[in-house]
This record gives sequence, C-alpha cells and structure tokens, in this order.
Amino acid sequence: MTSRPKLGVYIHWPYCARICPYCDFNVFKDRKGEEPAALARAIVADLEAQAALTGPRELASIFLGGGTPSLMDPDWAWEMIAAARRLWTPAADLEVTLEANPTDAEAQRFAAFADAGVNRLSLGLQSLDDAALRFLGRNHDAATAVRAARAAARAFPRLSIDMIYARPGQTPTAWAQELKAAIDLGAEHLSPYQLTIEAGTAFDRAVRRGQFVPPDGDTGAALFDTTQQVLEAAGFDAYEVSNHARGAAARSRHNLIYWQGHDYVGAGPGAHGRITQDGVRQATHAAARPADYIVGVAQTGLGFPEREPLDAREAAQERLLSGLRIAEGVPFADVAALGIAPSRIADLTALGLLADDPQRLRATPAGRLVLDRLTVELAT
Repeated sequence: MTSRPKLGVYIHWPYCARICPYCDFNVFKDRKGEEPAALARAIVADLEAQAALTGPRELASIFLGGGTPSLMDPDWAWEMIAAARRLWTPAADLEVTLEANPTDAEAQRFAAFADAGVNRLSLGLQSLDDAALRFLGRNHDAATAVRAARAAARAFPRLSIDMIYARPGQTPTAWAQELKAAIDLGAEHLSPYQLTIEAGTAFDRAVRRGQFVPPDGDTGAALFDTTQQVLEAAGFDAYEVSNHARGAAARSRHNLIYWQGHDYVGAGPGAHGRITQDGVRQATHAAARPADYIVGVAQTGLGFPEREPLDAREAAQERLLSGLRIAEGVPFADVAALGIAPSRIADLTALGLLADDPQRLRATPAGRLVLDRLTVELAT
C-alpha cells in the first residue's frame, strides 16, 4: 500500500430531468441521443489521464454527483467506478456515493447501481411536505420520497438524506416535525441545508419580482437551532455545519476529503479538482458544457485546459474556508501562511466565536452561525 496521501474522486454528471429553481450548479436538461454515452466514455478517459498526474494514491472515496447521476445508465456508473478502482489503490473501506432523486423511476434502478459498486446513496428528499416540494420545484411528492428512502435503505449499506429548510413561512415547530419524520426513515446521515437565494437562479428572479420573501436572519437562526436540537436528541453529531451523522463511521468520507484538505480528482463537465505535485497545490476546473468537455478530452486527454498553481496564501485560505466548517477545525500549521495575529484569535475567542484551543482554529456553535463573517475576519 502506498504511503502517499489519500485521494478522492468526484465525477460530475450534469443532466437533470428538471432544473430546480434554487439550483446554481452546472446542470443541463437531460439529453437523449449520443451525447450522454459519449460523456461517460470521456469521463473514463479523463480519469485515466489524471491518474498519470496524481501518481499512486490510496483511493478513499468516489462520489458521483450532479446534476442527477441516478439518471445515467448503471452500466456507465460501473465503468467509471471500475476505472477509478483500477487506476488508484482502493481503500479497504472505499466509499462510493451516488446522488439520486426519489422518483419511482430512479428508485427502481437502485439495485442496479448497488451492483455497479455504489455502497452509499445520497438521496435528495429536500422535504416531506407536498406544498414545500411544489414550491421547491421538485418532481416527486412526500409519499414517493418515503418509498424511495425505504427502497434505498434496503439496497445500500449506507444512506444519507438531504433536506432544505428556511423556506418561506416555515416555523421551527413544523421543521422539527419534518426532521423527525426524516429520521424515522432510517438514514445514518442527514444533510439539512438552509435555503439560500443564489444569483441567477429562478428563485433569485422570483425574489426580485416580489413573488416571495425569504425568512429573515432571526428566523433562519431559530430554524438552525431547531436542527441542532432535534438531530442531537436523535443521536446525530453535527460534524459539519450542514452535515449530521450517527457516529464517526457514518460521516461522509468524501466530503471530509474536501474539508480536511486532501487531494481530489474532478472529472465531468464543470468539475473542480485539487492535485498536489512537488509540494504545490494545483486547481483544476473542467469545461462546463458537456460538448466542450467531450471535445477537450478527445483533443488533450484531459477535461480541463490547464492547472492553476495556488500560492501558499491561496492554499491556506482554501484550507481555512473548508476546515472551519467541520467540528474538528483546522490545525494552525495548515493556515500559517495567512499570518493570523494571535490578538485577533484571542478577540474572536473572547466573543465566543472560536474555541479556546492551542492547536487548532475551531468555530463554536455561535461561530458557525456567522461562519462567512468569521472566515473573512481570519483570512484577510
């Protein structure tokens, strides 16, 4: 087994049956014809080319995200997973995650994805309230969501459920009930995300037109507190701002690759990656449009045009932004290039935003509520 640092592989499948109004990811309406199959082949070729850049690594995780990768042919997923396992040395506990929506058509294919090597499903329920699902532009109802979650629990060893809160008119009491219903579905991992209005999305345009008003900061904070209370009472630890797990084994190994500053390969349209070579951390960003990505791989073997070296300060800023999201925080040595004054840390600790820890920067629960502001205070 190689002693080199562990590696994650992220594969972006950009197609969706419909584009959700809150989504600002690199997504496209699901395509028919030859393009999806060509994209699957290009992703495998891109992985092969990037393996030459990373050298031998222990493969800790594979994450098929999107978009909606559960729309792809399971045989294509098998080919991508098999390629990654062949190109790097799989860890004994290799995590292979697939993102899915809970439509009946997708749930019928869960067993095929499990046969392809997926051992963890990340299921985008988003809500268990029919009115909220209509508002969020989802193409399933609550009953379908429940069926899919139960099918996923049977098909996969590990199940994570995504939920969205801070919806207009939502109360802490109603949110607590919805969370408890999600817990009862048996997932070992829950990711409750606060609804944010991203620029350029359909929700952004709706808010600017006055069609709805997002909850204010106080309501958002109350809903965040409710999230922590309900999940903690049910045995989930908040190991990251928006991620809760029943014990360390249930945590997302792939997301920890990001948050702990390890390398990861990004393949697929719009995918980002971070690769360290000769001590220099390099950023990669693949072409966004599927057709451009396919052509780029055909011409150069790689899905991205170039690698961008990060200087020590840029790398430390990234490490701070990701590391403060998790409960364990980030070692001071990892952000030394930022030259953070001890007096600034002392002031933020006195305000109750940072934990009093001589080894690491760790945000307190109060600090997590203002994490964006906290990271700016420390990074600049």
